[in-house]
Amino acid sequence: MPRTAAHVALVTCRPGPEVSVDPDLPGLVAELRAAGAAADSVHWDDEDVDWAAYDLAVIRSTWDYSWRAAEFTAWAERCGRATRLVNPADVVRWNTDKRYLADLAAAGVPVVPTRYLAPGDTVELPEDREYVVKPTSGAGARFAARYTPGEHATAVRQLARMHAEGFTAMVQPYVRGIDVSGERALQFFGGRILHASRKGAVLAPGTPYDEKKMAHPRLEAWTPTPAELAVAERALAAVPHTGELLYARVDLVDGEDGRPCVMELELVEPNLFLGLHPGSVPRVVKTILAAARQR
Repeated sequence: MPRTAAHVALVTCRPGPEVSVDPDLPGLVAELRAAGAAADSVHWDDEDVDWAAYDLAVIRSTWDYSWRAAEFTAWAERCGRATRLVNPADVVRWNTDKRYLADLAAAGVPVVPTRYLAPGDTVELPEDREYVVKPTSGAGARFAARYTPGEHATAVRQLARMHAEGFTAMVQPYVRGIDVSGERALQFFGGRILHASRKGAVLAPGTPYDEKKMAHPRLEAWTPTPAELAVAERALAAVPHTGELLYARVDLVDGEDGRPCVMELELVEPNLFLGLHPGSVPRVVKTILAAARQR
């Protein structure tokens, strides 16, 4: 008998001591079911899941992927062959490595200046200003820390630890605009702005790189400025993908010139902050159902 209801997988990860709980997931599953879909919350690494049974798999909170990036991107390729995966596997592969910032910069998008230090590279760190060291594959400020030039030895130890675990590091100037105007997250869904939020600085001076941080301190609703929208749209236009992205989050800070620039472009599993923006839920549900019908 043919299935009439859209069958949707909202893809998440297994709970664990280092993994945040997705507060949006239960409500989103319930709203999709109320709208007539057969919706499930599914662990991405569950080997018993038949992904072909779903019309659509939506990556929502696979927040352990940075520990297992190669395994995760291989799963995305398999899932994308079995059903429609959003965002698709080529976007996942590109976006799980923050060296994508270099691609955005090459396309003329204003980004936070970034250098990369792979295992075996000569370690060169700023000597005249505060800076941030973090991995190119990471989430929730894992392995991220803020340093002054006087903390060189500690930063070198962090780099040695990261390199020993196979991570490439990225080094960025600490953008002081975060302390004044915060970090703004512009969320897009179905190709259009959904809502925006603002949070305070994540990295306090002296916080050890291996200590768990609050990923979204002092989160509040935000109305994006025309300049912020323009930069976010430039970043999305520079993504090397020809189709429409179901969702995206563009994180912006003010650069030294006071203008917004991209801190991060999250196309894999961005927190949607639906608890802060409950009015966005109907549009998210409607857009997911429309995508499920496109298979």
